[in-house]
Parts: sequence; C-alpha cells; structure tokens
Amino acid sequence: MPFALLHRDGADHVEVLTGDVITVDTLADIPLEPGRPVLATIPYRQITERGFDCVDDGAPLECLLVSSVTTQPLSDFPAGDLRVSGGRFDLGDDEYGRIVEDVLRDEIGHGEGANFVIHRVFEASVEGDPVAAARAAFGRLLANEQGTYWTFLVHTGTRTLVGATPERHVSVNDGIVMMNPISGTFRHGSGPLIDFLEDPKEVEELYMVLDEELKMMATVAEHGGQVAGPYLKQMAHLTHTEYLLAGRGSLDVREVLRETMFAPTVTGSPIENACRVIARHEKRGRRYYAGVLALLSVSDTGEQSLDAPILIRTAEITPDGTLRVPVGATLVRHSTAAGEVAETHTKAAGILAALGASTIPARVTAPPAAGERELASLAARNVDLARFWLDSREEGALAVPSLTGRTAVIVDGEDTFTAMLAHQLKALGLTVSVQPWSTLTGVASPAAPSPGATSSGATPSGAASSGADVAGAALAADLLVVGPGPGDPADPDDPKMVTMRGVVAARLASGRPLFAVCLGQQMLAQHLGLSLIRRDSPYQGLARDVDLFGTVRRVGFYSSFAALSPAAALSPTAALSPGAALSPAALIDSAYGPVEIACDPADRTVHALRGPFFAGVQFHPESVLSRDGIDVLRELLPTLLAEVISPLPNG
Repeated sequence: MPFALLHRDGADHVEVLTGDVITVDTLADIPLEPGRPVLATIPYRQITERGFDCVDDGAPLECLLVSSVTTQPLSDFPAGDLRVSGGRFDLGDDEYGRIVEDVLRDEIGHGEGANFVIHRVFEASVEGDPVAAARAAFGRLLANEQGTYWTFLVHTGTRTLVGATPERHVSVNDGIVMMNPISGTFRHGSGPLIDFLEDPKEVEELYMVLDEELKMMATVAEHGGQVAGPYLKQMAHLTHTEYLLAGRGSLDVREVLRETMFAPTVTGSPIENACRVIARHEKRGRRYYAGVLALLSVSDTGEQSLDAPILIRTAEITPDGTLRVPVGATLVRHSTAAGEVAETHTKAAGILAALGASTIPARVTAPPAAGERELASLAARNVDLARFWLDSREEGALAVPSLTGRTAVIVDGEDTFTAMLAHQLKALGLTVSVQPWSTLTGVASPAAPSPGATSSGATPSGAASSGADVAGAALAADLLVVGPGPGDPADPDDPKMVTMRGVVAARLASGRPLFAVCLGQQMLAQHLGLSLIRRDSPYQGLARDVDLFGTVRRVGFYSSFAALSPAAALSPTAALSPGAALSPAALIDSAYGPVEIACDPADRTVHALRGPFFAGVQFHPESVLSRDGIDVLRELLPTLLAEVISPLPNG
C-alpha cells in the first residue's frame, strides 16, 4: 500500500497518509476534489511545462490520492540500523570542479546569468528491504535533524523518497502566497558565525535568490511579494540565511506550482537560461532533485491550499536497493571550484550521516548562538535594499499624476525581472502589460557591431530599420520598455537579439517614448552609435553607488556587457560629496537628437543615458538591490511622456 509520513516544522506528531497512486502528465492534471488531499511528487523534468530546457529522464509525476490521514507520536518512529555499502559521488571531485570552472568562465563570464546550481549525486547500495531502510532513515532524521520545514518519507510502490528539507518552495493558505528563499551555508564548527554572515559571497548569494523569488511572486501574487527578514535557519549540521516573501493571490494552486517551477536556490537565475545552462553542463536528468513535494487540497467551499517544500536533502531508494542523494552548489562570480566541491560534501553530510554513508565525519556540533553582533549584521543587510519590496504599500501612494492612465508595454527578453518592473510601473500609475520577445514577429535589424568595435562616426542602425514590422500593441503603447535578458547583445545570429534590436530600431524611428533596461539599454546604445564591451569581471548581483546625472543613486547590476562612452565626449563633473568618485558626463549627437550619458569614471562604461524621447539604464531599477530604483523611474519616465498624446483605440 502506498503511504507517506510527514513531520512539519514545530509539530509534535507525524501525519500518516495512505491511498492510491496515479501518474499524470502535467500539473494541471493533478486531480483536486473537496475533502481528498493529494500529495504530488513533482520531478524536475516538469520544467518543460514552462517551455524550458532539461535532459528528460522520464521521472514520473506521481500523485498519492489520500484516502486516510492519521497521526502518530514521534516515538513511534525510532531510528534503526542501516547497512549501506559502496558509497561514492557519480562525479569525482576533479570532474565536478572542472564543470564549476566551465560554468564560471563560459556562462557567468559571458552574461548568461547571475548564478547557477550544478549538482552531483552520492550513490550507494542499501542492504535489506528498501522500505524498512527508509523508515529507519526517517526515524534517524526525526531524531538528529532540526530546523527542517518537512521531514518526510514517501513510498509510491515504485520508489521511496526520504528526506529532511529546510526550504518551503511555495505555500498558499487563506489566499496568502508565501515563498522562502534560503541561501548561504555555514558548517557548524568551521569558524566564527560572524565571518559567515559578513562573507560577500554568502551575502550576494542570498540577495540573488531573493531577487529571483521576488520575480516569481510578482507573477503569482497580485501586488508582488513583500519581504521579511533576513533570519538565521539553524539545522543540526548547518546554518543558512533566509528571507520570507508574502503576497495575496487568487490563482489555482496548480498554476502557482507551474509558474514557480523551480526555486532559484536549486536552479539559478534567470531561471529560463539557468535551465539551458544546467542541461548543457550536467548532461543528465535530475530526477526529483530540485523538484517539489506538494500537498494540495480544496475545502467544501472551494478554497484551495498548497504546501510545497523543495526536494533537497532527499534520498531516493529504488526497489533494488540503489540509493541516490543529489546535492548541488550555487555558483556565483566569487565561486571557486574547491569551495563548491567542499560545499557539496557539506550539504550531503546531514542526510548521509542519517543513512550511515557520510563522506565526512558525522560529528554534530551545536548551532552557534547569535549574539548582538550577529543579529546586527543580519539587520544591516537591509539598509541598502529597496524599500519598495520591504514595506507595505498603500494603493496609489506612489502614483505620479503625469503617468497615471498611460499605457506601457514591456518586452521580456527571457528574464522575469520584467514582472517586478511591471509592478513598479503600475505603482507609478501606468497600465502595464508584458510581452515576450518571441511574440514580436517579423522584426529585423542589421547586425550589431561586435563588442569593443569602434563606432566613431557610425550611423545608428535604427535609421535603416524604420520599416520593421513590430506587433501593433507594442508600438501603440504610450511607453515601450525594452527589458532585460541573458546573452550576448551583439550576437548577429541569435533570434532574440535580432528581434529586440529591431524593436528598438522601430521605436526610435517612430519618435515615441522608449525606456530600456540592461540588455535593452545595450541595444539602445548600439543604435545610438556606441560600442559594447564584455566586462573583465561580471557585474552579476552587484550593488553600487553611481552618479546619475548629478545625483548619487544606489542601484543593482546584473550584467556582463556594457556600452562604452566615447572618450572625446567626457567632461568630469565635481564630486557630489566628500570621498565620492568623480563621475564623467558625456553629451553626444545622434540621429535622434542629443544624448546625455552618465558613465563610470574609471572605465567609461555607461550607467544610464537619456535623449529627447528615450532613456536607458544598465542597472535594474526593479531589483531589490536598487535602493533608489523607484526614484530613478519617477525621475526619468515623466519627462519621456510629457509631450505624448495617447493614440485613439482605433487610431
């Protein structure tokens, strides 16, 4: 008989679920009936429902149709003896380290994303009955782990999953959607806790997954997510840092699951390209690693609920006794191969110790106490974050009269930062829609100059592309926003880049307001005659104070490319405050009028530019890293729309 054992955080009992198991093809096929909960085991391969890449290993989406729910005391599940043999990682340390180096160099270094999670699998053999072994492991986890969101055992008849996951992926209860980004890993006894809390790599990892889950919340919650935290997540062997996100939503819970596949903490960001990177470098399926275990239900009144932890710190045991424990490491610009190899050993230690197959000594060290200094360090992380996402917002409080009622279309270049940007623009009073780049058909533009190419005296390519056929709704909007996305903006063969260059060209030719963000700005800069460079060190998840047209702003960057201001146009301005860097300003002529440029004094990379009816920013005003992002939008956008008369509906 299929069954599941669930222990949720803080409970003094174990829930015992029994019922029949069915296999379904899609999340929408999960049956929901009043009074009959469903426990769905969702594999990573379901990411294809969103059209994203993966190595399809055929792992099934199995649903336990719960016919009985009882509770038993924790004492009914003692830890038993396990016999495990032949333990090893499927990828050795050297091979895994080489993959880490490849991703850092070829993906993060080339603008494909801010962070990526690459996994490997510890494999062994369990002697004796696999289900009995899993029950013993479940008892050990109950006894030895702490701080887990769920400790669970699921037996479907064809496979058994047992684990202690620290992380809620998404939950829905009483109309409140919650997510829980967790990142940063501190092994107890490895050094002072304060060193971990103030390690830039660990801090940036959490910021990046916070941004990525805010993107998801922007899709499934009516007004996006509100941030609470950060907090310490203390477990038996490890301590993590975490935030909580909450927002009100009304989507079907199966749609919430689909729109949030899968957590950036186990994939990367931006999520769509992270899936491509994972498929390229892992070259094998993930089975249930990075998927979710989802308990869905609907009340007699039709109110749906969802509780879905991430399938990490989880072992899969097959009927023949094969044991698989997948673990991953988050790769960011500061990562090293040796550090990430060590992190996979550390992450595996807890569950491997429970199974008697640890690759490092299973010594349990008490979680470190967090004193005033540690708590102050945590609190300080929010000082320079965007209050837009941390504070509650009254509807209409941020509206700008000159923007209210205007229409905006955001072109999405495969980065759902656009969903966050849409919430900001709505808060300013605009009526906003988001349009994927792939829906803008028939757009073409001449090949862009290669990064670093000299563009002095060049004619903006947009001048030759005024006839580009762009979707009518995008061109008819009062404001067209060309948004961010991964990849090389100068690639002449990438369909996305060709299309988005054409969109920019057509909008410039129309003379109507255009705002460009990150990738969008790079393309705008190309059309204005500026060259592009690839940064020696990627600006992925980097917050900086920059001078924007005479005002110092704190903003967040996610980019490996940037436009370059012409050296002859620079004229240093005075520092705005003691110790502030001189910020060159540039004024150039273009086919579309004079262009003012704000750029870095050290390397001439462009932070922002503005012209008669267009503006662009290299940073992400919508990012939680952009403390002043909403203020930048309030300053730039009204000027663009000041002279605009909206077209008639049939215009």
